[in-house]
Amino acid sequence: MFIAMNRFQVKIGSETAFETVWRTRESYLSNMAGFVEFHLLKGPVAEDHTLYSSHTVWADKAAFEAWTRSEEFRRAHARADNKTGESLYLGHPKFEGFEVIMSERKSSAAA
Repeated sequence: MFIAMNRFQVKIGSETAFETVWRTRESYLSNMAGFVEFHLLKGPVAEDHTLYSSHTVWADKAAFEAWTRSEEFRRAHARADNKTGESLYLGHPKFEGFEVIMSERKSSAAA
């Protein structure tokens, strides 16, 4: 498995606009071979920003890399902007990619 994350420092007061961009976008992820799941995470609030992270899980790194080279990726990111034209961010998003070494899940018998 491979986990791809982008961290966003969203300007204070821009959280609703940022979340709206994500909720109303066409993602195309479900069309991609190897895509497992997506999460948008909201983290701590600092003096000048709120931390968010997008988190996708892929079958492997090759599946993620195929997504980044796909027409679906270009279409999804072409509309990932704020319609007001003003930046919602402090700086650029920070990408982090992780190969999963170990996983643990709650067994269904223990649920």
